[in-house]
Amino acid sequence: MNTYKIAVIPGDGIGKEVVPAAIEVLDSIAKLDGNFKFEWTYFPWGCDYYLEHGEMMPGDGLETLKQYDQIFLGAVGMPELVPDHISLWGLLIKIRRGMKQSINVRPAKLLAGLQSPLKNPQNFDITVVRENSEGEYSDSGGRIHTGEDEIAIQNAIFTRKRTERAMRYAFELAKSSRKHVTSATKSNGLTYSMPFWDEVFNVVKKDYPEIDTSVQHIDALAAFFVMKPQAFDIIVASNLFGDILTDLGGAIMGSIGIAPAANLNIEREYPSMFEPVHGSAPDIAGLGIANPIGQIWTGKMMLDFLGHYHAGTRILTAIEKTLSSGVKTGDLGGTATLEEVKNTVINYL
Repeated sequence: MNTYKIAVIPGDGIGKEVVPAAIEVLDSIAKLDGNFKFEWTYFPWGCDYYLEHGEMMPGDGLETLKQYDQIFLGAVGMPELVPDHISLWGLLIKIRRGMKQSINVRPAKLLAGLQSPLKNPQNFDITVVRENSEGEYSDSGGRIHTGEDEIAIQNAIFTRKRTERAMRYAFELAKSSRKHVTSATKSNGLTYSMPFWDEVFNVVKKDYPEIDTSVQHIDALAAFFVMKPQAFDIIVASNLFGDILTDLGGAIMGSIGIAPAANLNIEREYPSMFEPVHGSAPDIAGLGIANPIGQIWTGKMMLDFLGHYHAGTRILTAIEKTLSSGVKTGDLGGTATLEEVKNTVINYL
C-alpha cells in the first residue's frame, strides 16, 4: 500500500471549511480502494498567521514543504486585513515558484446535474494549460516619481524554456484527449511577447503532427468560451490569459466554486500543489454554506497526478451524482449545506 504524505494548508476564509470536507472524501476513497492511504499534516499559514507573525509562512516554510509528497491548499486572502499583493506573494506564489510548479492545469466541463448559464453549452469539456511561473505575472518593474509624474512599469517576461514546456505539456495532454490544442495569443496588440509565443508554438506543433491546432486572440477566445465552448479541447495560455480564461470556465460551468486547479512540478523534483480556483470568500466564511466541490474535484486531480485514475474518476462520478440528485449549495441555486454536499458525495462513493 502506498502512503502519501500531504502538507495541508487550509489558508483563509472558506478554505478552513472546504479543505477538511475534501479530506474526508479522499480518506473515504482511499479506504474503498485499498491500495493507498494519506497522512495529512496541517500548517496554519495564511493571513491569520501573518497578523500574528508578520509573514504569511515561516522563513523555512519551503524547506518544510519539500519533505512532503504533495501540497493541498484551500484559499488565500483576507483583503480587508492583509493587502492581496502581500497574501498572494507571501504564500501562494512563493510556493508555486519555490517548488518550480511551472504548469497550472484547470479543467472546465459541463457536469451532470448542473445547468450552465449558457443557453446551449453542448457538453463542453475544456482543459486550460497555463504557464505558471513567468509571463505577465513576472516580478519585474517598478515605480518612480510622484504626483502627476508618477510612473509604474510592469515587465512581462517570457523565456523560451518555460513557454515551450507549457506548450509541450498541452500537446501531451491532447494525445489522450480529443487531439486538439488551441494557443491563446494577442500578437496583434502585444508586439514582442506574443509574436514570440506564436513562434514557439509553431516550432513545437511540428513535433506533434497527429494533433490539430488553432491560434486564437485572447479577446476572441473569451467570446468563444461563451458562444461555442464545445469547440475547444486543450488550450495553452500565458499566465495572465490562462488565469482569465479559467475563471470564465468556472462561470460557464455554473459557479467558480466548483472549479479545480493543479500547480504541477512536472519533473516531480518537488511537491506539486493542488488548490481550487475560488478565493477565500470571507463574506460566507464560517456559515457552513460554502461549496466544497471545487476542493473535492481538486483532490481528484491530485489522485490523477499520483496515478490513481480510477479512484479519481469515482470521485468525479460521485460529484455528478450528488448534483444530479439535487443536493447543491446556494451558489448553484440549491439549499444544501457544505456538510450535506460532502456527506452525499461520500454516500455515492
